[in-house]
Amino acid sequence: MLQDNKIWVGTGAGGPVYLLPSMANRHGLIAGATGTGKTVSLKVLAESFSDMGVPVFLSDIKSDLSGMVKPGVRSESIDKRLGGCGIHPDTFKYKQYPTVFWDVYAEQGHPVRSTVEQMGPLLLSRMLSLNETQAGVMNILFRVARNEKYELRDLQDLKAMLVHVGENAKDYTLHYGNVSSASVGAIQRAVAVLEDQGGDTFFGEPALDISDWLQVATNPDGTEQGVINILSADRLFNNPTMYSTFLLWMLTSLYEKLPERGDGEKPVVVFFFDEAHLLFNNCSRALMEKVEQVVRLIRSKGVGVYFITQSPADIPMTVLGQLGNRIQHALRAYTPLDQKAVKVAAQTFRANPEFDTEEAITTLKTGEALVSFLDEHGAPGIVQRATILPPQSYMGAITAEERERVLNESPLKGVYDATVNAESAYEKLAAKKEEEKAAAAQPAQAPQFLLVNGVLRQVVPVEQAREYVQYNGYLWPIL
Repeated sequence: MLQDNKIWVGTGAGGPVYLLPSMANRHGLIAGATGTGKTVSLKVLAESFSDMGVPVFLSDIKSDLSGMVKPGVRSESIDKRLGGCGIHPDTFKYKQYPTVFWDVYAEQGHPVRSTVEQMGPLLLSRMLSLNETQAGVMNILFRVARNEKYELRDLQDLKAMLVHVGENAKDYTLHYGNVSSASVGAIQRAVAVLEDQGGDTFFGEPALDISDWLQVATNPDGTEQGVINILSADRLFNNPTMYSTFLLWMLTSLYEKLPERGDGEKPVVVFFFDEAHLLFNNCSRALMEKVEQVVRLIRSKGVGVYFITQSPADIPMTVLGQLGNRIQHALRAYTPLDQKAVKVAAQTFRANPEFDTEEAITTLKTGEALVSFLDEHGAPGIVQRATILPPQSYMGAITAEERERVLNESPLKGVYDATVNAESAYEKLAAKKEEEKAAAAQPAQAPQFLLVNGVLRQVVPVEQAREYVQYNGYLWPIL
């Protein structure tokens, strides 16, 4: 909810707690145990960014973010929360937000596709859970494809290139490094598993134009709202490695596309990544360095990244240190490990002399949170215990019919629906094999001879000639 061009997130003992739009690109964290109100905090922030005209991306794992498409419904519990925030329930406005649904599997939203080339060997190796040796072979495959002009668009292209590299492993080993048949076989098995999990739907064309996630909608009254892009991830979440790799690919693509802009009055786009711990599980050192680099530098592109997870301990310290805006809901301290997580969470806040932060984290009610945002100078604010505002849109999932209606009215309807299969590595390699087959099937020509100075000399192709002789007015290549 906006107030005086600031995002009103909640109300504490000292009054409203605001997130400054100019500091929103300094990234953030929403943490807390299951059922403590993280989704409400996420929706309040996302709605406020949209009202500022800032596009938003959300990964929706439980389908409860789809309610953005229709106004919220007044209830006794919402009235009570509004009263705790100092808002009269009769003045609170419920409304819907411009929303576009996306789905990697093209079931509950517009298809999201990437080409194999765009994904790159590093992220693709993570998606396939390859070890270091196998990832090295994947790098060689990409180099061969690039040098020999074999475009890698879908999994069919990737499988064809694996066969090609495997069949010519001896030659490529001399030029690029060791290519073992065992590694090629392991990658082929991993690709088959990915294909069964829906990877054949994700890889292909038309590939997503990331600028389609940066749209702003104009309302009938002339005001602008940022479009909220919701990725339906309930099925994708069943494959955690693919889910996390997809989010990393998306963030990397945005980083590479957007120009440098420095700090502004508000961010260009804001991303919310639910179940953020999955992004860092089983991360290789090279990939972790890539993630840290993107999170650290994408701020200057005007992009805010907000991670949603159960505990701050789920986020690597090098990344956690980049998250300037914090909303911490309750944590449970039933085990020694839980108690350590509470202590770590408390230490990430600037202490408030009014209460003990560590104790407060374990006693927060549902809908309450410890909140600390950056001030206008970029310094962390003193932590406040606040009641979070309710969202203005509907809290809960929508029906299949309502989703279908939104998809039919989407400005992107028809843009990504039909797949395109242009000539690429698979077609080129298949044509090359056909040519080799045809050449092998040609009958061998009988050798031709000419009588030169009383000696029979064999006529050969021009490139094999050692000398030429004149015969019947023509020059003939002769061995």
